[in-house]
Amino acid sequence: MANIPDDAKCQYNFLGKSGLRVSNICLGTNTFGGTDRPGQLNEAASHENIKRFVEWGGNFFDTANVYSRGESEKVLGTWLSSQERDRFVIATKVRSTMEPDNPNGAGVSRKHISKSIDDSLKRLQTDYIDLYQLHSWDGAVPLEETLLTLNDLVRCGKVRYLGVSNYNGWQLQKITDLAEKMGLNPFISLQQQYNLLSRFSELEPFQVCKVNGIGVLPYSPLKGGFLAGKVKKGQVPEEGRLKRMAERDQNPAGRGQGQPGRGQMHNQYSILTSEEKNWQILEVLERIATAKGKSIAQVALRWLLQKPVVSSVIIGATKVSQIDDNMVAAAGWELSPVEMSELDKVSAPSLPYPYDRILRMNSSRVNPWNPAGYKVTS
Repeated sequence: MANIPDDAKCQYNFLGKSGLRVSNICLGTNTFGGTDRPGQLNEAASHENIKRFVEWGGNFFDTANVYSRGESEKVLGTWLSSQERDRFVIATKVRSTMEPDNPNGAGVSRKHISKSIDDSLKRLQTDYIDLYQLHSWDGAVPLEETLLTLNDLVRCGKVRYLGVSNYNGWQLQKITDLAEKMGLNPFISLQQQYNLLSRFSELEPFQVCKVNGIGVLPYSPLKGGFLAGKVKKGQVPEEGRLKRMAERDQNPAGRGQGQPGRGQMHNQYSILTSEEKNWQILEVLERIATAKGKSIAQVALRWLLQKPVVSSVIIGATKVSQIDDNMVAAAGWELSPVEMSELDKVSAPSLPYPYDRILRMNSSRVNPWNPAGYKVTS
């Protein structure tokens, strides 16, 4: 396997306004474990991906207790147990259902969080989590209960930093304001789906991030491979997640896959490939990639890496070759302001009211010293 020049390896960013430094590309571990499902990796293959990621300078790993029902954390933990722990940043999450037959087996109550953190620590074979994230909003639990519980985890040393994932703007601002009001540890990150096809978080959540110094961690940066150019117009993909999405569209009985909350996944592929705008984005990506001598995926990742709100981009891979291709985006080259502008323009989301009015009224009122200045392109 080719040696990696130092100037091509990951750069390191602060995660939001915290003092924690993470590689600008993070390895997501959703494909680790659960080998009874298509596209999942066994422990040996997962460890090969981890090894190559670390050779590229990566120090940041993202998992969740629900990924492969705990198997992802176990696979990562087996590798971590043989490493110098303090050299790596481990992020995991809590919220999803882990015990369907347990009425307290989901959510962000004190009881569920307290059990979940101990279970995650055991699976990861570590005595602390660097970044503990709420996987999504839980409207059934008082926010004070959740925040006090998480603050206790920081105070007792089981957790170093706190973050959230899949939050909208008012939820993120609410959690930020309440933590400050109660004198609790602040939240430093928002993990959100963000890519050239999914930019609506720029309208609200990322505005909150800018004002409060919260770092954004984009996941699904290539939209399941679509932004890597793996799909050709009028052709059904032959492998990977997109192939499974296409098959699910054609098989209504398999859409839910036996997982609560998965029913909304149907028709994803049809929607993705029916939008003419998506193909226009791919055309611009391909043109820039050709001019740069890079792959389409590398340009799509680089666009994210050059967004000021982004601290690190979460990639997923099933092959070492995918790690190598994606990691080229980390350093050593940049998209020009003109190229960034081209991609911004072709992928710009349509703005409903009141966002269209807010943007229009503030387009000539730009004050670089005011972090609350409204700018959709983050």
